[in-house]
Amino acid sequence: MSNMPTPRQQNLRTYAFWAVPAALLFLPLATNAYTQFIVNGMLISILVTLGFSLVIGNLGQLAFANTAFFGIGAYASAILSAKAGIPWIVTVPLAGAVGALGGLIASAAALRGIRSYYLAIITLAFGELMRWAYLHAKPLTGGTDGMPLPRETMFGISLTDDTLKFYIFLAVTVLLVKATLNLLRSRFGRAVMAVRENEIATASLAIPTARVIVTTFAWSGLVVGCAGALFARHVGHVFPESFGMLQLIASFAMVLVGGLGSVLGAVLGAVLLTALPEYLRAFPGMEELFFGLIVAAVLVAMPKGLASLLRRLSPVFTERYYREAP
Repeated sequence: MSNMPTPRQQNLRTYAFWAVPAALLFLPLATNAYTQFIVNGMLISILVTLGFSLVIGNLGQLAFANTAFFGIGAYASAILSAKAGIPWIVTVPLAGAVGALGGLIASAAALRGIRSYYLAIITLAFGELMRWAYLHAKPLTGGTDGMPLPRETMFGISLTDDTLKFYIFLAVTVLLVKATLNLLRSRFGRAVMAVRENEIATASLAIPTARVIVTTFAWSGLVVGCAGALFARHVGHVFPESFGMLQLIASFAMVLVGGLGSVLGAVLGAVLLTALPEYLRAFPGMEELFFGLIVAAVLVAMPKGLASLLRRLSPVFTERYYREAP
């Protein structure tokens, strides 16, 4: 691919990756409580968008189980905290593991060769099935009343404190984004891209394409499941309505606006579309209209997302594993 970054530019990109979270460590000093709450929501959205982008962008499979993984992670964290008495911070990796299991279940149909629109319908049905479970398994999930998280402290500070949550959320987000980048740059990541480009040709090279698909779904479920655990602590009370069609549409918009198959795009799309509704509150009754117009304008002007704009500006922003998603 032309315009690939030089070793020096790759080093600059590595420094930039760690410089951004290092600079964000000082963010609580310059924000009020409301802004801090929004920033915490952005970190959660980054993980949700990243997990979604892995499946539809990098893997090239039309699938909509993302919201299901999000809800599974949130409810797993809430149930383990409220009913099993497990400290919330311990439930984060456990929620990721449950989300990964959800990814395996949602993609099981891929083992039988189901792809494209059929896989999309199956994964969409899986998401609705999970929402039905949240509503009707009342002894476990609280039903329509939802599941509150118990009050906890860390280092003597209440976990209702948005500044403490910010540092935890930032650490989890950076860890999962870096792990995902490493995964995509590995041999397995190249297999994921190969499946997206031509699954039949990839299978002819003795690469187990169905296993690649299922494993990618599992990693997506892990990332989004961890995001669900963060969301549960972020809002303090988990409701079934948080994991419905509106959440799916919002996540899909973030992926498209940021750029399919791009980790940088997932970050940009999540930040923009999490912040945008807050600015649009100045136009009561017109928020949805302006939101739709802005999203449409971005996609018309930059069909391959915001990440493509940065890649045109400098090869430093070119992701080494990256190839334009169709």
